[in-house]
Amino acid sequence: MRHLLLIPVVLAGGLGLSACSDKGDETVERAFQDVNVVDESDLNDVMLTVSDPNEAVDYFKRSLDQNPNRIDLQRGLALSLVRAKRTPEGVSAWTKVVGMQGATSADKVELADAQIRNGDWAGAEKTLDSVPPTHETFERYRLEAMVADANKEWKKSDSFYETAVGLTTTPAGVMNNWGYSKLARGDFSGAERLFGQALRQDPALFTAKNNLVLARGAQRNYSLPVIPMDQTERAELLHTMALTAIKQGDVKTGEGLLREAIDTHPQHFEEATRSLRALEST
Repeated sequence: MRHLLLIPVVLAGGLGLSACSDKGDETVERAFQDVNVVDESDLNDVMLTVSDPNEAVDYFKRSLDQNPNRIDLQRGLALSLVRAKRTPEGVSAWTKVVGMQGATSADKVELADAQIRNGDWAGAEKTLDSVPPTHETFERYRLEAMVADANKEWKKSDSFYETAVGLTTTPAGVMNNWGYSKLARGDFSGAERLFGQALRQDPALFTAKNNLVLARGAQRNYSLPVIPMDQTERAELLHTMALTAIKQGDVKTGEGLLREAIDTHPQHFEEATRSLRALEST
C-alpha cells in the first residue's frame, strides 16, 4: 500500500514539472517575441536613415505586405518615399496614414509637408487647417509660414515665422526662409538682417550667405559682407554679386566683379567665365 500511495504523488509531481516546463517555454517564447519587436523597431529606425532611401522604401513595402494595418510601417514608407524624392507617392502614403486608426496631428503636418513638396499649396493649406490649434510645433508653424508666403499674406507669414523661431534650438534654416520671404516682397534691409541672424546661428549655411549677398546687391551695396567664407565661397559670392549688379543695370561694376570672381576661385570658374564671355559679346 505504501508503494501504491506514492504513485499519485509521483504523478502529481510529474504533472507539476510538465506545467512548469510549459510555462517556461511560454516565457522564453514571449521573451524572444519581445526581442524581435525591439530588433524590428531598431531596424525600422535604421532604415529611415540609410543612405539610399529607395532601399528603405522596398523594406517598408515588404513589411506592409505582411502587416498591412501597422501604422508605424506605413509612416516609415511615407517618410522614405519623401526622402527618395518620390513626392507624389509620398503624398499618397501620408494620405493613407492620416486615414488609419491611431493617426495623429503630427501625421497631418507630415502630409502637408509632402503636399508642399509636390506643389499642392491649396491641399497643404486645407490639411493644416484641419490640425487643431493645440498642436503647436516648430514644423507646423514653419509650414504655415510657407503657405502664408505663397498666398502673399505677409502679416500672417511674419507671425508664423516668429513663432517657429521660438520653437526650435536650431533656427538658422527658418530664419533663412523668413529672410527670403522678405526679399521676395522687396523688404531688402529686413531680409539682410534675417540672413545675418541665420549666419550667426549657423556660420556654415551657404544658402544664407548667398541670399545675404542678393539682399545687399538689391540695395546696390556691392561689397561682400564680413562673414566666414573660404576662397571658393568668396568666388561664388562675387559671382552672385556680379549678376545682381548686371541685372540692375550696373554693368561695369558687374563686369569687374566677374573678373574678380574668376581670379579668386582656386580652380577654373567655368560659370563665371561663361557669364563674362556673354557680357563681353553683348
